[in-house]
Amino acid sequence: MSESATFFTTQVDFTLAGDLKIFFDQAQLESVEETMRTRGYLDGSHMANAFNMLRPNDLIWPYVQKVYMKGQAPMPFDLLYWNSDATRMPAANHSFYLRNCYVENNLAKGEMEIDGFKLDLGDVTIPIFNLAAREDHIAPARSVFLGSRLFGGEVEFVVAGSGHIAGVINPPAKPKYQYWTNGPPEGELEDWIAKATEHAGSWWPYWFEWLERQAPARVKARKPGAGKLKALGDAPGSYVLVKS
Repeated sequence: MSESATFFTTQVDFTLAGDLKIFFDQAQLESVEETMRTRGYLDGSHMANAFNMLRPNDLIWPYVQKVYMKGQAPMPFDLLYWNSDATRMPAANHSFYLRNCYVENNLAKGEMEIDGFKLDLGDVTIPIFNLAAREDHIAPARSVFLGSRLFGGEVEFVVAGSGHIAGVINPPAKPKYQYWTNGPPEGELEDWIAKATEHAGSWWPYWFEWLERQAPARVKARKPGAGKLKALGDAPGSYVLVKS
């Protein structure tokens, strides 16, 4: 077998989408869409601010107190620096996503339509590795767990320690958190975790072993610029030099 799919802290059923849903009543949705119609996109900072407001005691007020009120330089933090590099969302894309997922939950219902075709997650029968993060405030673990049941094939559900970003970025060379395994997403999340096996360190090696079982064949690493398309420059790219 060679085809599989991996999802990191990803929701497909938005029934239990958590506190983010407070931003998506009809009035707020229309306001966001009006702003996007004017610009053609949603500014990345708007989405970042919404995420920060879900955890103000960690992501807003400490900076107000230490940086604004006390004049202290912010501590360097690689994950938050990366998180601040937000991406603009095209208006049509973002509006479709908010209405079909957060508001109407059409993907989970099998009623989402793209280019004349209705999407049914039950038709997805390839093996799936689905990672949730236990303290995730953007894609709550309970929501990811619920959505995992909608796929038509085998699902390897894994829960990582920490939140939406740090739970994923937990490299083996410098692991900070643990992870839990217990097979497919059956029953309730709390019961699944209670019976799960807790592992110290990074979940990455566990995922790599799962990937090898799906596609054991190896190929040589691709060398950027060696094919028809030449490399534009060294990683991470010139975009990091652009100031917004």
